Amino acid sequence: MKATASSRTMLVVGFILIAFNVLFLFGNGLFMLVAPLAWYNIIPGVTHTGSFNQHFIRDIGMIQMFLGAAFAIGMFQPAHRFDLWAAATSWLIAHASFHLWEVAVGISSPSTIPQDFPAVTLPALIGVALTIWAWHTSPHLASPGLMTRNSL
Repeated sequence: MKATASSRTMLVVGFILIAFNVLFLFGNGLFMLVAPLAWYNIIPGVTHTGSFNQHFIRDIGMIQMFLGAAFAIGMFQPAHRFDLWAAATSWLIAHASFHLWEVAVGISSPSTIPQDFPAVTLPALIGVALTIWAWHTSPHLASPGLMTRNSL
């Protein structure tokens, strides 16, 4: 009985994490695509990263929408979940690393780290957690020597 309650808890937590990445990434991307100037002016810290560039903001908006869609499709397509989430998470990690690199080399102030965390680092960390979970729950991907769903 305890394993069942634990399994349900993991599913609920997993669903919340997936929903966050789907809604945030797709919603933010859509906002960037539809209203790039409003997005540029409303999101804290963006105006300090350079001048307004509608084309660039819309490009990144489309990427954000594709990332959100990858997490959404992965939720309903377990056979493709790991591949979709790993690809999306790779971009999110690169994006978060770039933001940290800008702080490390003095382009951005250290105060941008907590400011960027909810929109940049958190989706990447959630993606890592979800991708690891997808790996562990995809028996066709896991090797016999690696931890799988049955060994958890």
